[in-house]
Amino acid sequence: QVQLVESGGGLVQPGGSLRLSCAASGIIFSIYAMGWYRQAPGKQRELVASITSGAYTNYADSVKGRFTISRDNAKNTVYLEMNSLKPEDTAVYYCKGNYAGIRYEYWGQGTQVTVSS
Repeated sequence: QVQLVESGGGLVQPGGSLRLSCAASGIIFSIYAMGWYRQAPGKQRELVASITSGAYTNYADSVKGRFTISRDNAKNTVYLEMNSLKPEDTAVYYCKGNYAGIRYEYWGQGTQVTVSS
């Protein structure tokens, strides 16, 4: 079975840092594009950052310069390093994997990130 499991969320103060991890199983991880999305209460899910199988990255304007997405194919894991966190970053963060060859997206269950003083 395909499974994406996020971890690393929690409560942090504004200006703090946090690293999220997403461990994948059941897929050929190295050929999948991976991404991080987030959904705040009452808002729709939005793309935060993505990374292709070739390690090309893309970021939402709201997180550019603060967040870094990376992947470790040997560990079947994608990371999201979050720095200079703001209260508006508070959301449930979801991991997504997709492969163009099957036109299907796999999603994790999410991990809560709360930025508050």
